[in-house]
Amino acid sequence: MRLKITGALVAGALIMGIGLAQPPQPPSTTRHELQRHDLDIPGHEAVQVRIDFPPGAVAPRHSHPGEEVIYVLKGILQYKIDGKPPVTLKEGGVLFVPTGVIHMATNVGKVPAEELGTYIVEKGKPLVIPAK
Repeated sequence: MRLKITGALVAGALIMGIGLAQPPQPPSTTRHELQRHDLDIPGHEAVQVRIDFPPGAVAPRHSHPGEEVIYVLKGILQYKIDGKPPVTLKEGGVLFVPTGVIHMATNVGKVPAEELGTYIVEKGKPLVIPAK
């Protein structure tokens, strides 16, 4: 009986140790939809979203079913767009991401950052499509 208890304790400690040994995940972003409106372009809508990035936060690789126009409200964000060199923008910086192009963003500063994303997208499709 004593061996079984000891074995269970060792197994539990190993499992907990393995869980603790996992590298920490970067903080995630928070999206706040500000407005959404139908457009005169059939089947399309405009969506505006504020994205908050804690220090080190990453918006993982993704795309959108339409164009994205980015305006950095505060902080320093680095954007990686497939096929292009990384771009680092600070407050007031702008960026255009074409339809369906895979990209990601990271807060590379030491303080929170914010982005205003304006999307002209196909209505009824998910706004964010995770990359495979």
